[in-house]
Amino acid sequence: MLDLLGNLERTHYCGALRAPDEGRDAIVMGWVSGRRDLGNLLFLDIRDRTGIVQVVFNKESQPTAHAKAEQARSEFVVAVEGQVIKRQKANPEIPTGEVELIAAKLHILNNAKTPPFPIEDEINAAEETRLRYRYLDLRRPKPHRNLALRHKIVLEIRKTMDEMGFLEVETPMLTRSTPEGARDYLVPSRVHHGQFYALPQSPQIFKQILMIGGLDRYFQIVKCFRDEDLRADRQPEFTQLDVEMSFPRQEDIFRVIETVMVRVCAVAGIKTHGPFPHMLYKDAIRKYGSDKPDLRFNMELYEVTDCFPEEAKTKLGIEGSVFALAAPGAAGYSRKQLDELTEKAKSNGARGAYFVKVAVEGTTSTVEKLVGPENVKKLAEACGAKTGDLIVAVSAKQQIKGTEAAALVAGQVRLQLGEALNLIDRSQWKFLWITGFPLFEWSENDQAWVSAQHPFTGIVDEDLEKLESAPWEVRSKGYDLVLNGNELGSGSIRIHRQDIQERLFRALGLSEEQLRRRFGFFLDALTYGTPPHGGIALGIDRIAMLVAGEKSLREVIAFAKTTAAVDLMAESPSSVDQGQLDQLGIKLK
Repeated sequence: MLDLLGNLERTHYCGALRAPDEGRDAIVMGWVSGRRDLGNLLFLDIRDRTGIVQVVFNKESQPTAHAKAEQARSEFVVAVEGQVIKRQKANPEIPTGEVELIAAKLHILNNAKTPPFPIEDEINAAEETRLRYRYLDLRRPKPHRNLALRHKIVLEIRKTMDEMGFLEVETPMLTRSTPEGARDYLVPSRVHHGQFYALPQSPQIFKQILMIGGLDRYFQIVKCFRDEDLRADRQPEFTQLDVEMSFPRQEDIFRVIETVMVRVCAVAGIKTHGPFPHMLYKDAIRKYGSDKPDLRFNMELYEVTDCFPEEAKTKLGIEGSVFALAAPGAAGYSRKQLDELTEKAKSNGARGAYFVKVAVEGTTSTVEKLVGPENVKKLAEACGAKTGDLIVAVSAKQQIKGTEAAALVAGQVRLQLGEALNLIDRSQWKFLWITGFPLFEWSENDQAWVSAQHPFTGIVDEDLEKLESAPWEVRSKGYDLVLNGNELGSGSIRIHRQDIQERLFRALGLSEEQLRRRFGFFLDALTYGTPPHGGIALGIDRIAMLVAGEKSLREVIAFAKTTAAVDLMAESPSSVDQGQLDQLGIKLK
């Protein structure tokens, strides 16, 4: 028979007991984590969110408690009354290893079925199983640590923003659909049949309206929603730090965010400092083949198109530019390893990958035969290759993405080699601001220039005159914050003038009717004295993932969804009753 909690009150958390507590009476509560029966002595490990303490049941001195302990099994919920004593032999593996609890009474508060996987850090359970039984997975120490760290990160952000004069303001969860590049989650209205709310992809328009309303410095820890394909670092619902300021220079926003990130890192014991370095978008693409370069290792890219004569280009199938890098000490790569690099390059859009092994005795590769010894020497000098290095060159079809397609492919090869050659210094925390983004990018699907960022991003002043005549040359006032090759967030100085905002919308091909339907209330607001303003949004989930040393967002989110946007535990999404659909005026096809 199970016991009732009654008036029993916990006096200590399991993981809090230490040597100075010797001789004290204690009441601990938690789950049975381990059980060892030695006859007259029975040991139960009791676990709560703070850790584990060993409890001893002595058959001779406390026969009733011992008899009850014989009934306890893994994950039973119990309360134990007893006295703290020092262990005869300490266990250095756990923080409470110097003490144990001699049980006087055991209360079994609930029983439990055998869990589908052990409740411990190192388990082999599939992620799908862990997500389906998330309430069990959350009992493990690692999720406890991750969620506690996330809590401290958010708390530190709030404290820091408050100290800098920012006000946290909540914006609506139910709003109108204003697509920002991804699909909206729509919510049908019961009162207004045929009309829908949308869950916000971001509070973008509302935070700009707060600046029009004179709030001056706004922030919010906000939940956002995007109906798009998922990856390990993306969820359909996510949390972000949203920030907006009035009358800022770009440097003012950078300084605020650098202060936040330095303090967030300190919470996790990571030492870093500002100001963070800056890099132009075009330089990031040219040098690293990425707009979020990982600077924890070198190995820059170089354009080497002129090292390949026309005849060699024809035979190698090269179209457009060629980018190359020198992989240090990789001249000994086998044919299998070179084939893997080629497949990686082609999977990212390369037309081909070409290799030169820089060795003392020279090379006789196909590339050398085609381009000639002088061009091979020129290629090695261009890449800074030394004896023992492997030169990897790639070409790509230009229509993959603009004129730097080969650089983007080479950037992926760079990351692969950085991992394979153990070049990444994982003790480093390399923040970087990327600036100078193009305002537009070419869309093959639409056969038109489309906004590379959201359509409220400011335009570099001297490029305004090119907005209609040469949109591909227009630069934005946008910026990204990057950490160790991961984009943490994006922001910009905004458009605060109605005439410029309307010009941009027209450049994007939006009609007056579309503008009024999507953004009418915002365009009206711009006419009432909008101050210059700007801001940024940083992904809280991604920040927590990185500082916790995890590779997936799901490890730092309490109730995460799979890559198919499914909550396996709650079995969501799900069908609904016909009566609910009738109330909403919805008929399913």
